[in-house]
Amino acid sequence: MEGEALFGFCEDMTQKILITGAAGFIGFHLAKALLERGEEVLGLDNLNDYYSVALKWGRLAQLGIAPGAHGWEEGRLLESATLPGFRFVKMDLVNREGMQRLFETERFDKVVNLAAQAGVRYSLENPMAYIDSNIIGFANVLELCRQHAVRHLVYASSSSVYGLNAKMPFSVGDNVDHPISLYAASKKSNELMAHSYSHLFGLPTTGLRFFTVYGPWGRPDMAYMLFAAAIREGRPIQVFNEGQMSRDFTYISDIVEACVRVLDHVPTGNPHWDPLHPDPGSSPAPWKIYNIGNNQPVRLLDFIEVLEEALGIPARKELMPMQPGDVAATWADVSDLMQAVDYQPKVDIRTGIRTFVSWLQQSGY
Repeated sequence: MEGEALFGFCEDMTQKILITGAAGFIGFHLAKALLERGEEVLGLDNLNDYYSVALKWGRLAQLGIAPGAHGWEEGRLLESATLPGFRFVKMDLVNREGMQRLFETERFDKVVNLAAQAGVRYSLENPMAYIDSNIIGFANVLELCRQHAVRHLVYASSSSVYGLNAKMPFSVGDNVDHPISLYAASKKSNELMAHSYSHLFGLPTTGLRFFTVYGPWGRPDMAYMLFAAAIREGRPIQVFNEGQMSRDFTYISDIVEACVRVLDHVPTGNPHWDPLHPDPGSSPAPWKIYNIGNNQPVRLLDFIEVLEEALGIPARKELMPMQPGDVAATWADVSDLMQAVDYQPKVDIRTGIRTFVSWLQQSGY
């Protein structure tokens, strides 16, 4: 499903693109897509142990980086054995000196920052991990992009920023000043930090609010991965808020297509922005925010039913109360993204789940 010539070539010649978090779920798929259309990609990841490092190396192996080969040496560039144009470096965003050397040496045209400490519930247990990676690390990326005249910084935000918002669907024109987890607050902070750099220095930045991404090679702590593992092993699955939840589940290929289209669409500022009636999703500066979702929320119980059908195994459901930091529903208004880059989500939930289950049964993860 991924890998088709969906995105074409942008008007530029081959670009050198840095993807941080390249061993992550979205970063890995995005690197593949950009390489397939002829870009030069340098992937960066700190390979932390928040979840299985073996899974991260499994993704990198798909990009031609041998699992474990010199990979624990900070700052060493590894060449892909199978995909010309891809290199990988193990580095943490908070390594200011190492990041400075990397930017000085490589002279990136564009940067996609997907490296972050993920997970809403984990932010209740280890809040400082979010400050280090999502705030300090992102500040380093912004400053280096400014210093080295990067033409476009695209970065991951999250649907979590909508917090206590109850109006559906969620729009980038909505106020998002009431996050209910530190993870969400860190992503909102990224949007504000990026705006200051766009306004002060003219650095073009675009934030992407991802909505419940799923598909092959996903994070083991994501709900659909936990559900699938438990169902296959005959264990009960924990269904929070007594099952009264819905999510705008978005298949990974739709996420990647939107990322590539946005990367090519450098913001120039909204000439109609009115300071008396400010639009929270745009600015007179070269700064923009987009939702990336399927624009079609699915009840969690319906999602589980489709997963049961694809696996051919019934689930044992353990209904649980709402967890701190969770929201009952998400639904993305993607009209801005559709208008800007002609984005159209293509993968319905049944097709996406069948493709995921097929991968799961063959991959061994």
